[in-house]
Amino acid sequence: MARYLLRRLNLFLATALLMLGILFYATSLFPVERSYALSGVRVPSLQQQTQIIEDYQLEQGELAQFIAYVQQRLGGNLGLSLTSQQPVVNELASVLPASFELAVVAGLIALVLGIPLGVLASQSQHKLTQHCIMAITLTGYSIPVFWLGLLLSLWFGVRLGWLPISGQINLLYEIKPVSGFMLIDTLLSDSQYRWSAFKDVLLHLLLPAITLAVLPFTVVVRITRSAMMNVMNQTFIRAAEARGLKTSKIIVRHALPNALIPVLKHLGLMLGPFASYAIIVEMIFAWPGVGSWLISGIYQRDYTVIQGGILAVSLLIIFLNILIEVLHTVSNPLSRKELYAAN
Repeated sequence: MARYLLRRLNLFLATALLMLGILFYATSLFPVERSYALSGVRVPSLQQQTQIIEDYQLEQGELAQFIAYVQQRLGGNLGLSLTSQQPVVNELASVLPASFELAVVAGLIALVLGIPLGVLASQSQHKLTQHCIMAITLTGYSIPVFWLGLLLSLWFGVRLGWLPISGQINLLYEIKPVSGFMLIDTLLSDSQYRWSAFKDVLLHLLLPAITLAVLPFTVVVRITRSAMMNVMNQTFIRAAEARGLKTSKIIVRHALPNALIPVLKHLGLMLGPFASYAIIVEMIFAWPGVGSWLISGIYQRDYTVIQGGILAVSLLIIFLNILIEVLHTVSNPLSRKELYAAN
């Protein structure tokens, strides 16, 4: 097991170095001075310029510059934002919780609704029910996320006026940031309006979370259905049926835990498209997360923000992919058997 984890760690470091190499090459293509694109300092003093040259080894060869670049970026030095002249790390830390909050709620919606529907589609004896569920998932998978977001905003926000269509919370509420997660911060607040603020945050979160949950929801339904149909034909399920166990008990205790293993594996494959969709959703609903912050940096040609945002999102996706793979290996008996045999 230790060897396996070490291999996963080496894979993470190798992928991170490849990503840093791409970003390092991209800095040479920016139409500004190299030191400016790397540090973000607008008008550096002589001392600052000397420090930048020393930090990034700008007077040395490409290899030395790349090593210095990796050391600075992995050391937490992402430079200053060209527009605000604030450290990119601080800005990134302020927008990451909002993106996590949106992603977690969207993921929960997809799992809570997708797994039962997948089980129902696999076990239903009515062809009409199966066809309706699969038609819904196919439609949801085919709808462009930007069109769906605008449609939900127009219908539920503008015409019906049921839900807010932008922002994270009404500006009338003054909630002191503690964890960065607005749902948690409202509950931790000592304001007498904290429950009203909590409800307002939920209402603001509903439309973007539903929009973002559509893609993983459709995938979860289809993978759960396929996995359940495969598991229900296994020998141990037929043995349980022969012993007279109820179908519901067989599904909950025996079939579903085994069917969720392929679902867990496919979650890692969805992280890339999920992150891309999240950026679009944040722009549509003016959600103050990494996506809208990164797009704003692109519009303003904030090169340090672009580098920091892409690096943070990429490393996060790589890390979560490897984490999900490790969890899948640990939870899958066949993978554990191969793992321990290899060790």
